[in-house]
Amino acid sequence: MRAASVSHVEYEILKHILNHVDVSSVREDVVTDEVSEKRYRKGGENVLGLIRNMADRRKHRLPQEHEDYHAKEVTA
Repeated sequence: MRAASVSHVEYEILKHILNHVDVSSVREDVVTDEVSEKRYRKGGENVLGLIRNMADRRKHRLPQEHEDYHAKEVTA
């Protein structure tokens, strides 16, 4: 599919990061005990949440025929 907008490309990059980037080498570098393991898990959850949020905020700007397109909800 041709890139329809900058937001479309941003979404595809974020989706790729979520699906394909392996951060296990970071774990090897920073986890040395139970406390650092807990911090790694929490930090990972936080970063995943941020990336998912960034991707979700772009879904309404995808081409309507895109499988992940979602119309923006209007709040009053």
